[in-house]
Amino acid sequence: MKRKVRWITETAVMLALLIALQAVTRAAGQLVTGSFVNAVLAATVLIAGMSSGVTVALISPVMAYLLGIAPQFVTVPAIMIGNTVFVVLLKLISTDSLWRKIAAWLTAAAAKFAVLWLLVTKIICGIAAAPLLESGMLKAPMLEKLPAMFAWPQLATALIGAAAGLVIAPLVRRALRR
Repeated sequence: MKRKVRWITETAVMLALLIALQAVTRAAGQLVTGSFVNAVLAATVLIAGMSSGVTVALISPVMAYLLGIAPQFVTVPAIMIGNTVFVVLLKLISTDSLWRKIAAWLTAAAAKFAVLWLLVTKIICGIAAAPLLESGMLKAPMLEKLPAMFAWPQLATALIGAAAGLVIAPLVRRALRR
């Protein structure tokens, strides 16, 4: 029972922090908001564990959409997948070794970027663009903006956020005596 309460508490706190940072940094743009989101995702999985990390990774894009940060609802599942790949790889690869942390940092960020670039630019804006436009799930102006939004900025924000999470997590774990 105690572990379940702890899991709920840690996950809720990290989710609340993520939502607050999304709301506060929304006007600062994708680079700032995305970096904070990725930092919270990284810190969550490294501090609270895989299930908390995946939970926050899945809820984050829904909250971003509700706050008007995610550009179109059709991108939410792609962001969920990218976030999940990011936290899973970060947790699986990272250890106390500096080299493993560097490998986790680079691999998780590159994988998230690759997944988002492929899903959004090649599938949503490519293969599926015509049906999505016809159905109204994707607006024409967004079809032009999404490829730029899901290109290099995703790699930059994932690298910045993962680095921050890898630095913050041990400090928080030490403070919590874990």
